[in-house]
Amino acid sequence: MTRKREEEEISEMELGNITITNAATRESDKANRNIGGCCSSTTVVTLAQKFIAIGTYFLIFAGCGSVAVNKIYGSVTFPGICVTWGLIVTVMVYTVGHVSGAHFNPAVTIALTIFRRFPYKEVPIYIVAQLIGSILASGTLILTLDVTPKDYFGTIPVGSSGQSLVMEIIATFLLMFVVSAVATDNRAVCIFSVSFYTIQLHNSLLKPISGASMNPARSIAPALLKHVYTGLWVYIVEPIVGAIAGAFAYNLIRSTDKTTPRLR
Repeated sequence: MTRKREEEEISEMELGNITITNAATRESDKANRNIGGCCSSTTVVTLAQKFIAIGTYFLIFAGCGSVAVNKIYGSVTFPGICVTWGLIVTVMVYTVGHVSGAHFNPAVTIALTIFRRFPYKEVPIYIVAQLIGSILASGTLILTLDVTPKDYFGTIPVGSSGQSLVMEIIATFLLMFVVSAVATDNRAVCIFSVSFYTIQLHNSLLKPISGASMNPARSIAPALLKHVYTGLWVYIVEPIVGAIAGAFAYNLIRSTDKTTPRLR
């Protein structure tokens, strides 16, 4: 506070216009604004939102956790695993979708970027956050559960790598096709519960064959922590290829801004 301002406040106090308590409160509020200004900066908050990997963390914690718990204790069952994956995706989309865009999957982020639905400069930040979230979640499961090699909750091709590659590409194609419609087209009926049915459907079909990854972060983290690299390339290549193809297909049919009347 400048000397002139101090003299003005002293004069006001003498006239009874303000009290010492009010003056102190003003100084406190000013200090709080200065301190909070840094932390509430738009740039700082935006970057923090990008680095917070809570969405991917809980996706992997719940989804892979259901796989691990079922292998160890046998209490979740195969349908339970499918429902868990669908539920956690839906819950996190509703929870953090408005904060970070619900980017839990590097393949989806890359595909959206290629078709100009996401800024290139933010891709590295998002992918790093997704991988960190997946690694932290996988580490939590390994530390809290007695995960033996037979209880591995990562993804390994049950048949040939080629078989898993084709199945996963088709599944990720459909996943990205749905995401492109719901997230990027304002003509679509944006019912995010569609993600629940999509993920549950894929897990029901693919879990016995390829593990139903559709997400590089979901497969990379368990593989790194448990040193299981069998067929890992499949789960890195196929989600990206499938996602790009799915986004491309939806962009082909996005031929008009007019909404076609729905059948009743």
